[in-house]
Amino acid sequence: LVPFGEYIPFGDLLVPFGIRAFAAQEGFGYTPGAAIRVLDLGRAGRVLPLICYEAIFAQDLNRAVGQADWILQITNDGWFGDISGPYQHLAQTRLRAIEQGLPVLRVANTGVSGVIDAAGQLLHALPLNTEGALDVAVPPARPRPLYARTGDLPVAAFLVLALLIVAARRRFAD
Repeated sequence: LVPFGEYIPFGDLLVPFGIRAFAAQEGFGYTPGAAIRVLDLGRAGRVLPLICYEAIFAQDLNRAVGQADWILQITNDGWFGDISGPYQHLAQTRLRAIEQGLPVLRVANTGVSGVIDAAGQLLHALPLNTEGALDVAVPPARPRPLYARTGDLPVAAFLVLALLIVAARRRFAD
């Protein structure tokens, strides 16, 4: 869920001050589902659906239940405006394609709709704020990249190792 849009962090502490979630005025906002699920579409393959801003949370895609053949992102980029926002959102989606080794079909009612291959290349697109349809085949997936298999674990392990080295150097320097 998007902080401050779909929920307020520590929202229960802010209620006495009249601050509630913007997206849901009743209660404290939306509640996340138990898991991100892959949908089996039969001959169309298994799809990992992403709604709007979910495409920026790389760590959540790694927790998807089951292995998807492709990603579908449905988004409303209207709140971004017509300058750089929709293109930045598209760029973040392209990164998810690379990290997961999966093609992405992106449907945006006001942003850039298109087909992104598993290497992050935008193969087909409808420009910003353009109505239309794309009749294309879903590009193939690639073998699962390291990030899709391990997530942030290598980075965390490197940080722990770096801290241990710093601690050891300080200890032996004294």
